Amino acid sequence: MTTFTRIAFGALMAAGIAVSAPGDAQAKSLRFASEAARSDTQYDGAKKFDELLQEKTGGELSLKIFTDGTLGNGQAAITGTRGSTIDMFVTGSSNLSGLEPLIGMLDIPFLFENTEHAYAVLDGPVGQELLDKLDAVGLKGLAFWDNGWRQMTNSVHPIHTPDDVKGLKIRTTPAPVHIQAFELLGANPVPMPLGELYTALEMGTVDAQEHPLGVYMSAKLYEVQDYVTLSYHAYSPLIVAMNKGKFDALPPEQQTALIEAAREAGIYQRSLNNEAIASQVAELKEMGYEVVEEIDQAPFVEITSQVSGDFAARNGGEELLEAIAAARSDH
Repeated sequence: MTTFTRIAFGALMAAGIAVSAPGDAQAKSLRFASEAARSDTQYDGAKKFDELLQEKTGGELSLKIFTDGTLGNGQAAITGTRGSTIDMFVTGSSNLSGLEPLIGMLDIPFLFENTEHAYAVLDGPVGQELLDKLDAVGLKGLAFWDNGWRQMTNSVHPIHTPDDVKGLKIRTTPAPVHIQAFELLGANPVPMPLGELYTALEMGTVDAQEHPLGVYMSAKLYEVQDYVTLSYHAYSPLIVAMNKGKFDALPPEQQTALIEAAREAGIYQRSLNNEAIASQVAELKEMGYEVVEEIDQAPFVEITSQVSGDFAARNGGEELLEAIAAARSDH
């Protein structure tokens, strides 16, 4: 090493800049965005993802996790990832339906028979085909995580039947199938980001909302909602995706590690969500909230039954919908 090289190397080290010798693997910290609160299982899943990723890559890849919408809401995180200012995100599948309409089928009401049916579809050929469609919009779909079964809450009255939904101003996702379903039920759907929801409920801009119970709890929506109904009207997956160009630039073994770590972390995060439902219901009851734990779904299913056919007429995907139906135990 020449005198000049030694001086330059020393200056870099003094400035705190990491230096690797030629041929050494460069460690990369990937910016991971989540709109959910740090108390949500999305953060626990991200921590597990980071742990597994470091194990599988010998520390060459790790995550820098941003929660609470620090890097923007779901749509902003998607835009940032496509534009390379963010490396990857986890967000509700409905946030991606504008880029790839077929992903919107996952939010069709009563599409899935139960949790096992949902996981079998998402972790099988149908799920992989939907993830692969993100390639065309500059994203690499890595895995499905668990947002969970959507439940209805409001500040007006308990919900037992479709008549109880009529007239409610309800916050929904921007997914066309969610909006149509609540229009058919006689509600007034108002799409808005999660980050704006608490204030909207507090101010009366909307008087109802529908989210998985975990999000309802972590966002403290119970502070501005009195009535909870476990309607299980739709299952909502989360999608973990990365900037496709950055993914493609990685060595094959790191690409494999990313996919494996994302999917293993998803299994862990799903288990946390499933285990939490009973304790969350008990906690709400202890706080004095009225929880309708069971409804007759049949009239809700009947009223919203046209959503699936209308979706296929607009977007195609009949074969995928048939495959999902064929995976039901009662088929």
